[in-house]
Amino acid sequence: MQAPLDLDLGAVRAFVAITEDRYFSEAAIRLAISQQAISKRIAKLESDLGVRLFFRTRAGADLTEDGRAFLHHARSLVGLADQAVELLRSRRRPLRVDVLDTRLRTVDLLQAFHQTVEDVDIEILTSNGLRSAHDALTHGSVDAFFCRVRGTLDEELRHIPAYLEPVHLLVSRDHPLAGRQHVEMERLSGSTVWMPGNAPGSEWADFYSSLGSTFDIRIDTSGPDFGWQYFVERIGSGEHIGFGGEGLRLPWHPRTVQIPLVDPAPVYPCSLLYHRQNHHPVLTLLTRFLESGFRPFDPARQWLPAPDRAAFVVPPASENSRTANSGKRF
Repeated sequence: MQAPLDLDLGAVRAFVAITEDRYFSEAAIRLAISQQAISKRIAKLESDLGVRLFFRTRAGADLTEDGRAFLHHARSLVGLADQAVELLRSRRRPLRVDVLDTRLRTVDLLQAFHQTVEDVDIEILTSNGLRSAHDALTHGSVDAFFCRVRGTLDEELRHIPAYLEPVHLLVSRDHPLAGRQHVEMERLSGSTVWMPGNAPGSEWADFYSSLGSTFDIRIDTSGPDFGWQYFVERIGSGEHIGFGGEGLRLPWHPRTVQIPLVDPAPVYPCSLLYHRQNHHPVLTLLTRFLESGFRPFDPARQWLPAPDRAAFVVPPASENSRTANSGKRF
């Protein structure tokens, strides 16, 4: 059985253009290539097909019998290719963005972005973070991930810093620290912080493990992990203390207090991760939005694990105004 022939679509397009314009030179102008280039394309096409397609006359290029037989199919090939490209270009689908949890600040950031652009759809998905990112981005099931990036990434993946999330302390109303406007990190030395959602091997578990090692804090990841409502109830009962992001929308509980951590302020690094061959137009707008509002790491007052620091000291295009946030109840 003869192996199938892979036709060069550019050569087929050149063949159709010459049949319409009659002259190689005019067809070359239409295709924005040189006359030498179009001649080479036709020569290769004839070689691949094993037939002669044109013969030249004073009136231009005329089709041979084989050329006339091929013309209908050539037009169909070019037309089908143009239709496929147009379909993809005109196809409107939401930008698919993966977030760790819909209660995180990431969703607020996406809402703020959505308000700055017109006629844009965003679809929010959730997964297990960085561990899902490679396959999802490579296969195109997701356009971008908001996550903490660590380790060596596939060379096809790109990321930019999105934001630094201040870490807050969660305690019950009866806890000795509950009345403070902020808590210095040294005050937590020797403490045990309960974080049942810190999945082994996850990028966030690694972050809090590093935080604990640096400040002599034991991170208790024992379960059960029955969700955020259960978590704040256990904190409010005084059984545990916990950590949570500044923008984390936890269920309201009358006996749970959230307090900023300072001296230094631990910040969780969140990046936008995407595939370099993803050309969704909204993805470009989103990266510009993040770059314009990014506020870099401040080593004088903030703490990051050493591996994260280089990516988050990039000078911002502009700075977001930040409202001072004291301890809040929920």
